[in-house]
Amino acid sequence: MTITRPISYAVLRGQVIENDLVEFGGRGGDMAFLAPDPHRIADRIPLASPRLMEDLYTLSFEDILDYLAELGGRLEVDRNDYLREAREYSYATAPTTRPIMDHFFHDMPFMFDKERIRGMVDFNIGVDYLERWVEQEINGSKVGIRAYGARTLHIVAGNGPVLGALTVLRGAVTRGDTIVKVPSNDPFTTGAIARTMVDMAPDHPITRHLAVAYWRGGDEALESRLYQPHHIEKICAWGGFASVKHVTKYIQPGIELISLDPKRSASIIGAEALESEAAITETARRLACDFAVGNQTACASARIVYVMCGTGDEGVEKLKALGRAAYAAMFTLPEALTTKPKRYDADLRTSVDALRFSEDFYTVVGGEEGEGAVIVSHTSDRVDFWEYLADRTVNLIPVDTLDEVLDVIDAYTQTVGIWPESLRAVVRHKGALHGGQRFVQLGYVFNGPGLVGPQDGIEPMRRIVKWIISEEPSEGRPGFWEANEEEIRVVA
Repeated sequence: MTITRPISYAVLRGQVIENDLVEFGGRGGDMAFLAPDPHRIADRIPLASPRLMEDLYTLSFEDILDYLAELGGRLEVDRNDYLREAREYSYATAPTTRPIMDHFFHDMPFMFDKERIRGMVDFNIGVDYLERWVEQEINGSKVGIRAYGARTLHIVAGNGPVLGALTVLRGAVTRGDTIVKVPSNDPFTTGAIARTMVDMAPDHPITRHLAVAYWRGGDEALESRLYQPHHIEKICAWGGFASVKHVTKYIQPGIELISLDPKRSASIIGAEALESEAAITETARRLACDFAVGNQTACASARIVYVMCGTGDEGVEKLKALGRAAYAAMFTLPEALTTKPKRYDADLRTSVDALRFSEDFYTVVGGEEGEGAVIVSHTSDRVDFWEYLADRTVNLIPVDTLDEVLDVIDAYTQTVGIWPESLRAVVRHKGALHGGQRFVQLGYVFNGPGLVGPQDGIEPMRRIVKWIISEEPSEGRPGFWEANEEEIRVVA
């Protein structure tokens, strides 16, 4: 009997590579898969010369939008064999469940809507800077600024197939040369998108400036060969602490690291949100959206929730009521957004169950069936294992003052959900000083504009382009060779 394994295709600049296959083990014992031997294709992954990017500048921004819109139309999963295959394999490799993956794949074409992309690019960079030199007079000179595409290696995370699509999109609109190292827990989706591009327009500049491949992170023989300034100018790295830290060994003059490293997120809830049964119900429904959607796999998912209900008996009782309501609200969300986790982490389950024997200090709501749990602290201390909260497991913590919350916000805090709105002005200002990077209304962590604007305290789209300056003297400004002593000015 012949045993077949799924293939993570390499797609290199308009060519699909499916020979010289070697086996790789899936993450955490998941499905093994085949991929082209990265050492055999290593020389074909990077662009041979930066001068070959010139063809991208024969395209107008409207040309790029037209290409992406056509691609989006071809990414309807029910009409795309490559994506259907990728989705089927991803059921086994992805950290989330089948209904959530179905939702991700169903929504992918909407990412390629022309007006959505135009708005995103204008908001993040400014279309004019990608199309021409934007000039103005300053300090006696005419200064032009333009955003140029860069040769960028993207090491994408695997907690959702949209990240590969987003990377392809960002590379196209910035006229970048894009290399995507696909993750072991989603080695199929980005290759499926790239194969669609090859079928659609194999010789188009955007297709020719995309390389997608899998190699095992930490393969120093390959990485030391590829991660060189004559091959790439930037590395955009998503992922866990170890993988991002590993990449830093290759950073040198000529290579910039754009690090979207691991983050944690939290929520801050004021006492007014617990003043009545109706208020608790609304707060609970909002909170469930922020910790349960996507089964808590995203950095933006709330894991700890500080509630300014006070640490006295009355406040803790209100907090318990919020915990029970939030647990119940989790089950009212549609399966496209959240389900019982694929497999509840065994160590997390042990830690949660241990708290059931500390009834004076914790109330645990749910969790017996691996469906997720709400842990209510009776004191202002978070659980010892708070960094490992996952699988729809959240810790509610009572506090007396906002300052107690701010003391635990740091540079690892990505998203902060806030409720009620009266807290927004003070929380976003003080929270930003402490290290928080995104502030949203409770319940809208995942129901916003999408991945636009700053992320993790930086602006990824502005970072993946090169900002080039062109200067010429304003009319009448003398050169040093013709100026007298009084006319010479040195402008810093």
